[in-house]
Amino acid sequence: MSNNTKNIVDIDENLRLLGTAHVSKTSVNLVREQIKEFKPDVIAIELCESRLSALKKPEGIDNEDLLKIISEGKAGMIFLQSALSVQQRKMGIDTGEKPGAELLAAINIAEEEGIPFELIDRNVVITLRRAWHSMGFFEKFRVFDALLSDENDDDFDLEELLEDSDLLTNMMEDVYKVAPNAGKVLIDERDAFLSGRIQQIRGKGKILAVVGAGHLTGIKTNLKKPTLETTSRLVSLNEQPKKPSWPKYVMVAIPIFLISLIGKMVYEGDIAELLDSISIWLFLNSFLAGLGILVARGHPASILVGALASPITSLNPSLAAGWFAGYTQLKMAPPTGKDAYDFLEFSSLYSIFFKNKVGRVIMVTIFGNLGSSAGSILALAIMYANSSGLI
Repeated sequence: MSNNTKNIVDIDENLRLLGTAHVSKTSVNLVREQIKEFKPDVIAIELCESRLSALKKPEGIDNEDLLKIISEGKAGMIFLQSALSVQQRKMGIDTGEKPGAELLAAINIAEEEGIPFELIDRNVVITLRRAWHSMGFFEKFRVFDALLSDENDDDFDLEELLEDSDLLTNMMEDVYKVAPNAGKVLIDERDAFLSGRIQQIRGKGKILAVVGAGHLTGIKTNLKKPTLETTSRLVSLNEQPKKPSWPKYVMVAIPIFLISLIGKMVYEGDIAELLDSISIWLFLNSFLAGLGILVARGHPASILVGALASPITSLNPSLAAGWFAGYTQLKMAPPTGKDAYDFLEFSSLYSIFFKNKVGRVIMVTIFGNLGSSAGSILALAIMYANSSGLI
């Protein structure tokens, strides 16, 4: 048996938990050793289909994915996912192993030996959405500040982390200090989800569960609960978070308010004020949307398209100027496979989001939408003040 006994937990004769460090070469060897020693009927692996696909195809962001990011408003999640990968990627590079190499090794060995395997982690998209939804503005800021900081990169020893799972647990618990709400989603909820999935497949024979060592304590605790209680939580833990209603109300209110103001001016016969208001609406929408895209270092065509689209899209809650600008950026400066790979490596915040073509598409979309929204709100405020005689 391996010397890493703290990371090998036998729940009973049919279930063994194997805790790994996702960036350690020793973990890869440990997985191979335990599969040979325990001879499981099923290998349960802390992965979902999305993460498995990313491990097998690290250049997995393509133009189709970017179109989905643009149209489905996933840019914020991409920020969070990239930031969460920073420290683990740096650690993986230091040890010569890619993050998650031991999980992919478990699958490869299972396929070689003809052993069935189960992916037991929650879909990473749902996890990120729930984490993003759970955090307030300042909590999000603290997460990025902490994860993108270069401090303390050399303050750990990976092999020491693997030998002492408590150290990995402590590292995960540090998340609570920075972002307690995100910590509950990223750690507590996933501990419960992993445990529920393990309980679901207990009837399939001897199970070796390969999970991050930081999850061992939480999984052991959850497995002590009644099976029905653990498995019944899977449905609620797998739910997509509800989108906040207020942005939708604001986007609907803007055209209603604008039409009401214009109607008032027409009714009062103030044509000069009406023309002034239309000019203000067109100018501020176009100028601030274009300025946002310019700040994101968008292509001139993207700036023009975003500026022209903004006064129109601001009247339709189902459209956004940033989507058109992002799509134009994607067509005018299409990312290459190297851009996708470099983006996923995430070397630095500035280079990835302002120099990399994948990151720039995302930034053009975000900044175009922010500029357009700011232009609409500012234009309405000025138009209302004019109509009310405040200025």
